[in-house]
Amino acid sequence: MSDQSTEDNYAGVWDTGLGFGRKSALIVIDLLQGYTTEGSDLYAPGVIECVAQMPDILELARSKSVPIIHTRVLYTKPHLQDGGVWIKKAPVLKDLVLGNPYAEFCEGVEPLEGEVVIVKQYASAFFGTSLVSTLNGMGVDTLIITGCTTSGCIRATAVDTVQHGFRPICVRECIGDRAEGPHEANLFDINAKYGDVISKEQAMGYLNSL
Repeated sequence: MSDQSTEDNYAGVWDTGLGFGRKSALIVIDLLQGYTTEGSDLYAPGVIECVAQMPDILELARSKSVPIIHTRVLYTKPHLQDGGVWIKKAPVLKDLVLGNPYAEFCEGVEPLEGEVVIVKQYASAFFGTSLVSTLNGMGVDTLIITGCTTSGCIRATAVDTVQHGFRPICVRECIGDRAEGPHEANLFDINAKYGDVISKEQAMGYLNSL
């Protein structure tokens, strides 16, 4: 193996930026109480900080009339059959059913009336949902990605964003995971191969420019 640093190895090969396109939407992925409640199997400390960072970016996006789309995972009780094989691989998701507080949105990041809420059963916000048609109908070409978790639904959504012909822009401080290692590794990969990872300051600057 080379002793070259990962950053040096990727430089000039896997580091092309996409930037913002003509019109953006903000997507808030799965900011549910199960990820922020100690004692929950889903508990992910990095998501707590993510939720804390979200209100001002949501407020600014709303003030600029940027479309906001929220996602949540919900399965059908009692057998969770709409979770297919994934629920067998990831039974930690079993609490994401109607009536369970862990499946409800975190305080401070709840959807407002009129904001689109997409219910999904798998990692990507695109898989088995109407997201492509929704974005096309809005004339959106750029998806500003926030939420959780970095190594799961964020990565899957970022990959599907570019594969469906949209620009993925991930906001670092507004994304969280269960552990720092997978969080950083997946942000690195997303920025190298699929989209752009930018700071919250850069995202707020972009929104303020609209």
